[in-house]
Amino acid sequence: MLKILEKVITFIPYLKQIGLMKKAVIVGFGFMGMTHALSILKIKELKLSAIVERDLTLIDKNLQSSIGNISVGNIDAGELSEAMRYSDFEECLRKEDFDVAVICTHVNTHYELTKKALENNKHVFLEKPFCIDPVKAKEIIGLSVKKGKLLMIGHVVRFMSPYQKLKQWIDNKEFGDLKFLSLTRFCGLPGWGQWKDKDVKELSGGALFDLVIHDIDYAASVAGHPLQIEAWYLPGEYSKHDYVSTKWSYGDKNLQIKIEGGFTFHKNFPFQAGYMAHFEKASVVYSTINGDIIRIADDSTVSEIPAGDAGAGYFNEMQYFADCLVRGSEPTLCTPVSSMEAIELCYKHL
Repeated sequence: MLKILEKVITFIPYLKQIGLMKKAVIVGFGFMGMTHALSILKIKELKLSAIVERDLTLIDKNLQSSIGNISVGNIDAGELSEAMRYSDFEECLRKEDFDVAVICTHVNTHYELTKKALENNKHVFLEKPFCIDPVKAKEIIGLSVKKGKLLMIGHVVRFMSPYQKLKQWIDNKEFGDLKFLSLTRFCGLPGWGQWKDKDVKELSGGALFDLVIHDIDYAASVAGHPLQIEAWYLPGEYSKHDYVSTKWSYGDKNLQIKIEGGFTFHKNFPFQAGYMAHFEKASVVYSTINGDIIRIADDSTVSEIPAGDAGAGYFNEMQYFADCLVRGSEPTLCTPVSSMEAIELCYKHL
């Protein structure tokens, strides 16, 4: 009897874990779909139930190839053996009993797919950017509230260790008030997956809405919205604003922010991003080129601290969303309203 009781006690945590586990379906299995699949496979609160990809042959092809502008790890095909595969989201909705849709398609499909998921009473994790049209984004937020379903947009920079450290320094004023912040983000022209499609190129919003929005969203999250925006941009293959340089001013706050980035270079140009921050008592610099450290300099010394793994931000944001699902709480660290405001801020640069 004692041995049976011991087995039951040992099994209780597993039963609790199963009760908390939420079934997730990934919609779109390109670079971001694979990235989020890798996170889901590691998170005990989530189970990868199915994958939706318009061309099912791409699932295995993408697993064997290198796509995207950074690497966060690899997936073994065997890890996906239990996940069903569908070429149509509506078929998946009819046949699969799941809790959350993780939408990783291009932005021109975000409105339609997110609306469909919410109407079918699914929680949604939507890869950024939200919707290019803020009116549609507002409609989606209203629908998520009406349905009582969680909605979070994947602004991963908020969850990257080097940027979380910077936010902490801004908030706790360890180095005094922030006076100047420079954020940069460049990569080669995207040439993988659906980026090759003409419709995707024309409807992507270009570098402003796809790439530079990362730093626009981050700057707004740590410093608020600026009183004045001065911006200029250059055209590229995808839009009239594939290079963006902007200055944010805050009036009496005595703070200036500069944001620069884009799809400016050839396809194999190495991705790079980072920041320089001038506080009252010290200056701080971080770059993915030497991504292991953050340098802190004052008038007499230079020190280095570990930056942490920026790539782990993808896991961090998905773990946070999973925690919100289990608790039934709103994602306050990255609200859908703030993600809609990031889109509105992008338009203010045009």
